[in-house]
Amino acid sequence: MRKVWVFGGAAVALGMGFVMLLVVGVYLVAGNLLGGVTSASRGLAKGAVPAAYTSLVKKWGNLCPALSPALLAAQLYQESGWNPTVVSPADARGIAQFIPSTWATHGIDGNGDGKRDIWDPDDAIPSAASYDCELAKYVKDVPGNVSDNMLAAYNAGAYRVIRSGGVPAISETRNYVQRIRSLEKSFAAPVSRIDPTRQAAGAISFAQSRLGTPYLWGGEGTVEQGGRFDCSGLTKAAYEKVGITLPRVANDQYNAGPHPSRDQLLPGDLVFFSDDLTDSRAIRHVGIYVGGGYMIDAPRTGAVIRFDPIDTPDYFGATRVTEDGAKALPTNV
Repeated sequence: MRKVWVFGGAAVALGMGFVMLLVVGVYLVAGNLLGGVTSASRGLAKGAVPAAYTSLVKKWGNLCPALSPALLAAQLYQESGWNPTVVSPADARGIAQFIPSTWATHGIDGNGDGKRDIWDPDDAIPSAASYDCELAKYVKDVPGNVSDNMLAAYNAGAYRVIRSGGVPAISETRNYVQRIRSLEKSFAAPVSRIDPTRQAAGAISFAQSRLGTPYLWGGEGTVEQGGRFDCSGLTKAAYEKVGITLPRVANDQYNAGPHPSRDQLLPGDLVFFSDDLTDSRAIRHVGIYVGGGYMIDAPRTGAVIRFDPIDTPDYFGATRVTEDGAKALPTNV
């Protein structure tokens, strides 16, 4: 739900014709972009890691060349969704999902308080990085990408990676590696242009077709709900229309692809809003960018799906949704 500083719908309506032209014009420009690349530095996207863990991920993500802060962040997100109290059916525990026997051998006292606590992120995050880098040493001579082999060893054990001559032909392990490498892009700070996606125009078209529809908290556009949506229900439905399945809530949708800066926005990007600009888990609103500083969104109870400006004090950032990014999102967040 947007705060009251969002411009009134009547004022925005006056510029609707102008914005509609922007939707077409800007998207045509986007479609003509060629040669863009997705490139990640060793930095983190703004707010992608919860503020409580950012300094830990930045420090320990640079522990060895096979690791990076974005890769470590993606792994932790995949493992636990940043939940330091989660326990898996296999009794993997905490934010880094260590099994107690593995923790007994590889857990470290990351904060120097004299204890190795599997539940304490100050110990578990450094331990995950330390274990990753230890595994990277074990598999450094194995053919293939050392970071891929490192992740495979974290999931299946270094012996299987060495015996297989790379990521083993185990579907769980291959999916684990692929998901984390895709998620890595959503945690990395982009250093160059990010490719537009072919699905963006279809997502915008769906959102445009719902302009004027009354907002409904929890709305997913069903017949029983009168075709009404809330903010993330609208964005989820828009991308489902073009074959991409997003999570239901806005803060999980933020990790469905890389994060363009404000001056890199293209139509179809999801734009996010939060009261805490340091933590993507605090995101509470999302819309679909259409160009010219405007989005289509379902803002709040009593309002309708409409055009709204994005440049407000609660603007958090944006995501360029990709198929691989959406598929990589964990189901346990």
